[in-house]
Amino acid sequence: MGSAEAPAPVVDAGELERRVMAAVKASEARGDPPLLRAVEVARLVAGEGEGGGLGLPSAELAGILVSNLCFAHNSPSLWKLVSQAMASRLLCPLHVLALLTARVLPQRRAHPKAYRLYLELLKANVTSSSLSLQAGPNRDKITRSIDAALQLSKIYGVSGIDFGHVVILFVLVVITKLIDCVLEDCGFPSGMTEEQDSVYSIEGPQGMDLDVEGVSSAQQIEHREQLRRKNTVMAFEVVHMMAADRKIQAFLRLICHNMPDKFSALSQRLTLVEVHKMTLERLLAPSHKIDDLLMDIRRVSNVDYQPNNKRLVGVLGNMRSSGSLLGQLTGAGRAACWIIFDIYMENAIDGKHLSGISAIEILKETTKTVQAINEASWQETFKALWISALRLVQRAREPLEGPIPHLDARLCMLLALIPLAISAILKEETDASGAEGNKSLPRRLGLISSLQDLVQYSGLLVPPSSLVNVANAAASKAAIFMANYKAGGGNPSMISQSDSSTKAVGNMLHLIVEACISRNLIDTSAYLWSGYVVSSGHLMDTVLPQESPWLNFMQGAPLSDPLKNALIATPASSLAELDKLYHIALNGSEQEKSAAAKILCGETLVRGWNIQEHVVRLVVKLLSPPLPSDSSTQGSMSHYLSQKSTLNAILLGVSYVDTIHILSLYGMVPDVAAALMPLCEAFGSMSPPSNHRSTIFDETTVYSVFSCAFLCLLRLWKFYKPPQEYCLAGRGGSVRLELTLDYLLLMHNSRIEFPNSSATGTNSSSDVDSFNEVPTQPIYIDSFPKLKAWYFQNQACIASPLSGLCNKNPVHQVANKILSMICRKMNKSGVVSGNLSSTSSSSVSGSSLSTSDDSYQRPIVPAWEFLEAVPFVLEAVLTACSHGRLSSRDLTTSLRDLVDFLPASLAAIVSYFSAEITRGIWKTVSMNGTEWPSPGTALHSIEAEVKDILASAGVQIHSCYPRGVPPMLPLPMAALVSLTITFKLDKSLEYIHGIIGQALENCAGGSSWPSMPIIGALWTQKVRRWHDFIVLSCMRSPFGRDKDAVAQLIQSCFSSFLLSSPSSRSDITASRGVGALMGESITDQGLQLPMAPGFIYLRTCRTFHDTYFVSETILKQVIDCSHKLANGWSSNGPSHLKSGRTPLSGAASMAYQVAMLGAGLLCIAGGPLVVQVLYEETLPTLLLSARKQVLKDPGPVSSTLQGYAMANMLFFCGSLLWGSEKTSPAMKMSFLSRRPRVVGTHMDFIAGVLDGHILLGCDPGTWKAYVSCFVFLLVKFVPSWLRDIKLDTLKKIAAGLRSWHEHDLALSLLERGGPQAISIVVDTLLQ
Repeated sequence: MGSAEAPAPVVDAGELERRVMAAVKASEARGDPPLLRAVEVARLVAGEGEGGGLGLPSAELAGILVSNLCFAHNSPSLWKLVSQAMASRLLCPLHVLALLTARVLPQRRAHPKAYRLYLELLKANVTSSSLSLQAGPNRDKITRSIDAALQLSKIYGVSGIDFGHVVILFVLVVITKLIDCVLEDCGFPSGMTEEQDSVYSIEGPQGMDLDVEGVSSAQQIEHREQLRRKNTVMAFEVVHMMAADRKIQAFLRLICHNMPDKFSALSQRLTLVEVHKMTLERLLAPSHKIDDLLMDIRRVSNVDYQPNNKRLVGVLGNMRSSGSLLGQLTGAGRAACWIIFDIYMENAIDGKHLSGISAIEILKETTKTVQAINEASWQETFKALWISALRLVQRAREPLEGPIPHLDARLCMLLALIPLAISAILKEETDASGAEGNKSLPRRLGLISSLQDLVQYSGLLVPPSSLVNVANAAASKAAIFMANYKAGGGNPSMISQSDSSTKAVGNMLHLIVEACISRNLIDTSAYLWSGYVVSSGHLMDTVLPQESPWLNFMQGAPLSDPLKNALIATPASSLAELDKLYHIALNGSEQEKSAAAKILCGETLVRGWNIQEHVVRLVVKLLSPPLPSDSSTQGSMSHYLSQKSTLNAILLGVSYVDTIHILSLYGMVPDVAAALMPLCEAFGSMSPPSNHRSTIFDETTVYSVFSCAFLCLLRLWKFYKPPQEYCLAGRGGSVRLELTLDYLLLMHNSRIEFPNSSATGTNSSSDVDSFNEVPTQPIYIDSFPKLKAWYFQNQACIASPLSGLCNKNPVHQVANKILSMICRKMNKSGVVSGNLSSTSSSSVSGSSLSTSDDSYQRPIVPAWEFLEAVPFVLEAVLTACSHGRLSSRDLTTSLRDLVDFLPASLAAIVSYFSAEITRGIWKTVSMNGTEWPSPGTALHSIEAEVKDILASAGVQIHSCYPRGVPPMLPLPMAALVSLTITFKLDKSLEYIHGIIGQALENCAGGSSWPSMPIIGALWTQKVRRWHDFIVLSCMRSPFGRDKDAVAQLIQSCFSSFLLSSPSSRSDITASRGVGALMGESITDQGLQLPMAPGFIYLRTCRTFHDTYFVSETILKQVIDCSHKLANGWSSNGPSHLKSGRTPLSGAASMAYQVAMLGAGLLCIAGGPLVVQVLYEETLPTLLLSARKQVLKDPGPVSSTLQGYAMANMLFFCGSLLWGSEKTSPAMKMSFLSRRPRVVGTHMDFIAGVLDGHILLGCDPGTWKAYVSCFVFLLVKFVPSWLRDIKLDTLKKIAAGLRSWHEHDLALSLLERGGPQAISIVVDTLLQ
């Protein structure tokens, strides 16, 4: 009872209405003017109720007057009274219009005069500021009344409706209903649904609402019809007027941004108007008015922010608001705007980094983002994408020899991943338009035009020597098609005929076109493009399609060794071939299964570009052989054993460096990990045969299959990372976003939750649909107890020294057996192993070493038990060596015996030695050639070459190894490198080399001792043909410990990027910018000098330990370049250049490119965390710093350009990482989750400064340019980000922008703030 509201009025509604109408009649009888009558009535209402009456404007009075107008007292005098009351604010115009709308529109034909007067009132009030209403109880009451009259909550499903929502929905209702009225009155069906009709109709004819003038004469009927026709015309004019009003447009924009499904009702009406346009023009208005109406409302639905012609960023003028930036650039400047493509592709090819996210997804999102930011056409976007990929291939057309991804990974990017990414982009367009198969959509037309434009870039289209025959075959195929097409009178079915006499010269364009045709991006009409086919009669070595061994295979030829070898060396070309091969791999004999596995992992996987996405899924699927449905644990073991040879063949094939990198590019790393874990668990739980001696040279055993699977699994993430890379950055995460086994499983399981997220399956058929199946069951590490135990033991080994073991511990017993095995030769030489480890904390000692029975010495235990004991064995032998009780040669031999027995032991060796090297507790040993191998003169040669390479890129480093001083290494490092150089370079051992190569570099980076040149020199002596590869690997080492070298490299990247080109050609491949930064040919008959600084940066950036320093350095370089650009362009030359640009806009265009370069370099070096630090710490700190710490007296032009460049760089970093919307669950999980907090924190900082709570240290011009530009970029390109920003923050920023006279930008910011900001925008507009 206490919570019940006390009634405000004393008199009930009926009594109040009687008294009001009596006062109206009395005043009318006295002949009072309308204003006096309105005041009299208002005084009467204001005097009612307790404590001061009902208040003005009065909701009760409006209800009484409108109910009598419609239509009991439908008199001109009462209409005048209402109009005067609205004008004098005694009544709320919005309230009256809403009440009239609900009553008049359904009766407009019966009461044309009332409809006319309603339209007059609407015309006079709806576009004025009189719709505003001060906050208070009256506004709340009026809001509820309008909602009830128009039933807004019911129709639009808005709960808790407020005044702002009432205003914008009132506007939408009025425009929509008036268009419906116009259409109906012109004899056309309206867009109203049956439910909406019932909402706005009066329930049954009531006497007081009907026209009671009696029977009309013919003249009266004609008069009423003329009035109805005039009303229809006037209704259209009111709609036209409302649609042209800026405030009304802003209201409609709010609906479009925040309630697009509600706005669709208005879009449907526009479609009807357009359909009946010709008739409406004849009945209503000139055509231009209808066109204006359509254009005005459709302009509202354009989500892109289009600023007016006022200044956007101070003195920068209209540079960013006068159309596309690309339109202001020529020559290499256009190529520089796409530098992100080159940076990402070259970085993705680095074999030392495996990604868990498909390059297809990243390319798709990056392409869409950069196309939007550059405001470019799809033709130019796709053209830039193709050219970047062609540059990628040309940069290493003659690749270095070594354990790195070669040309095949680059060709995979060009001929498979980019076509698949473009396919996903085109699919989005067809899905959105509903025009399946439509070849005239803008994106598809842009793709075709971009391919046709590539003909002119002959230098980039020259195929590498290994692809000449393949390119010629593709060109010959097109030549045959053209010849048959002409001979057949335009019949394309003749393409199946082969004519070996028709040959043509091929290039990379022919391979690109074939890749696009195979994925239905274009059709075979491309063969008829002008200049596409260049005939030649002198191509004797061209391999024609009919020579493929796959024809014999498909005709049923058995898989003999010659055919198998031919199929391994020849990629499959069709899904039918894959289907048959897959069937054999599952159901063939043991020999056939193994052969099919080897064929799949051959050229079909590496160079089967047109079907590669299916091949990679098939390979991963074969790693998980289906278990019998009723198999027990023992039965599953038997099943795995029966598949041993096939699994071994697949595992060896997957272990090749090109293969595993291609799987990574397709985002298959999580799936590969999930497939390998059951294999590791199963084979690691089986004991080897009792006569097992060695794995590396023996036939396939459980140890060999386990080792191959286990080491392949470990290659997927950096299992050996030393503790300093695990350190927290003070922000709840690691320094870099590195893959871990837990994270890989999380990504794998996310694909089960979102099965349609993969972009790799775009062109499937019924025979291969099973290839693209997503996993059906999530995988957790708890399901693999042995693997889980090792995983935690490995982490413990990395994190801290080993703890001791008691003698009765089973691990102690296995460790003693291992020691007995690997030290048996040393025992024969008189070494007493009982004392071998007496100083070791692991207490592995006291083993009996009788050599009479070798089989007794070998520990015949499952691999997991063996691995658990290995770290304790390593500690024992390493301790013995450090105390001089074990020679270096015997140490190396024992380690090699350990790996020979169980190659998986290498994982424990790498983890243990990496951790011990990082701890720095072991003595250094002299690499003098006596006890340990000596690098000899190769050391100084390697070091000199590294210095020359870096000097050519503008980086000066100091020598670490003075002549005459023997090189030294920590004992664990010396032991590890001595072990690695004992392995032969056999392709069957590539699963071992894949581990040791990166482990050596990682150990060298984890040590404070400059070790990498010594390691490189030792390996150069072993494998001289790897010399160039080793030099490039050693080139990374200085940047891990020398911040000055990192700063020099970053500065050199920006300097080379800004080099001027003497040519003003509009060639996207011009030498300035991309060519100077990334290099045009890195490896052409050896390393090429000078080496491009951008290439060096991408190969070394993962060795930068202090990525925060990198972030700050890159940001300061962007600022410094902007300062130089501003000073250079403002002081040189005439006020206008020949191109018509102002000098400053030209400088701003280049600053834009510099900002994009900085964003690309920063994202690659640090990833999400460093971008977060840039938003939350680096840039705010720079803005708060005293201006002299950044630049001395920058001047107004320079300070403005600096702010502009900083804003662009910050925005580019965020947009490249987060985009406007990431659709892939993997990308959402990896990147998007942090965005609301990161951007929100930075916007809070901006709001705090604008609100006066934070004092700046930078130049005011820099701050103003920065804020204006950054907010502009958010509003224009990523409005969805603003929905996550706090309303109070948006209000403060908008207020600051208005204080700088950026009213449009402030309004647009609030408009995109989501539903929370609607009332603020409405109040702002109505003020």
